[in-house]
Amino acid sequence: MNGNYAEWAADIVKQALAAGASDAECTISEGDEFSAGVRLREVETLKEAGSRAAGLRILKGRRTGSAYTSDLSADGIRRMVRSALELVSITTEDPFAGLPDISELGSLAGELALYSDDVAGLPTELKIDMARRAEDAALRADPRVTNSEGASFDTHLGRNAFANSRGFAGEYRTSYCSVNTVPVAREGDSMERDYWFSTARRFAGLDQPEEVGRIAARRAVRRLGRVKVETRKVPVVFEPRTARSLLDNIFDAVHGVSVYRNESFLAGKLGERVASEKVTVIDDGTIPGLFGTSPFDDEGVPTRRTVVIDKGVLKSYLLNAYTARKLGLKTTGNASGGLAGNAGVGNGNLYIEKGSAPPEQLIAGIREGFYVTELMGFGVNIVTGDYSRGAAGLWIRNGELAFPVSEVTIAGNLRRMLLDLEAAGADLQFRGSMAAPTLVIAEMTVGGR
Repeated sequence: MNGNYAEWAADIVKQALAAGASDAECTISEGDEFSAGVRLREVETLKEAGSRAAGLRILKGRRTGSAYTSDLSADGIRRMVRSALELVSITTEDPFAGLPDISELGSLAGELALYSDDVAGLPTELKIDMARRAEDAALRADPRVTNSEGASFDTHLGRNAFANSRGFAGEYRTSYCSVNTVPVAREGDSMERDYWFSTARRFAGLDQPEEVGRIAARRAVRRLGRVKVETRKVPVVFEPRTARSLLDNIFDAVHGVSVYRNESFLAGKLGERVASEKVTVIDDGTIPGLFGTSPFDDEGVPTRRTVVIDKGVLKSYLLNAYTARKLGLKTTGNASGGLAGNAGVGNGNLYIEKGSAPPEQLIAGIREGFYVTELMGFGVNIVTGDYSRGAAGLWIRNGELAFPVSEVTIAGNLRRMLLDLEAAGADLQFRGSMAAPTLVIAEMTVGGR
């Protein structure tokens, strides 16, 4: 990973302009991945892969064309430029196409802690040992854990560069590592699996693999002996892992493309109350060390902190330059794209702001309810807000997690669910670029027998 990739990307842009493009942007991406997998303490897989490629998007007026290549020789670059120009000739004009304004371009200053040498220097034996330790801890945690679907330790080192014809050029490096395990528990005829993981930009930021294994085992064991329940309307509590799926639904609803196409129940709702006062949603791509952080987005616009929902009031959509123009707004620095094609819209570090009460306290106030630990299916309609998903979890009785529950459906409407969100727990923790604490919905239909 030597050399200045930003200068390289800028040179490719110059080649595109010299060949006839009126505007251009180039992305260069490089990555190295490693994965060590074990099962029942034996090494099962070792995988290592590297990649490097460039992508080019050009404009001639309001027509766009794009191409990419993994052949970064001089001939390979020339072919990519020629291919993009050929595609421009057969595309239609789009009045909203174009690069961001020069005034919108830039990069965050300061250390964002996206890369760590301690990940790059990990020996293979240590990676295998981390996976073994996680699985071994799960197998030893409880006698009911009788099998394993394995454990793995993964690393990734990346480098991203971007340049455009408006004078922007920048690059940054990234790293992350993770450890996970999937134990299987059995008691009588009941057999269940679950998983847990830890991931961090730095090796030193990972949870101990023994802790990962113990949590995974505890989650598998508590699912044993699951029963069905009668259909009823009760409070529903989403643990952080499943609460993130609700946040994903909110993201889909404030996604610029969904909004300008009027395919979102939140389209046209800026400035209106769309959730309870307990709901504040923030997208922040500037938090050092997190997985949605970067100095600039995939159009060369600085990432930023955007309040999406403020105490229930919709304040902003998430936009790139194209969707912003379609809506008559400004980009929020959320362009996200691959090597070829137009940039889409992605999130930075998107999260629901935590509350003050621990989850145990929230559960203690519920006489009968459902604590959701797993969601299945895709029964969410972002246009209407209709929500229906298969679920499993634990039944709440008299303020305690009483017994495991399976084969139920939880149903409602996202409009009502957001307005009926009674509480957010204090247990917000980032394990990816989206995070949510424990969330309590006042009432949903839990469909069982």
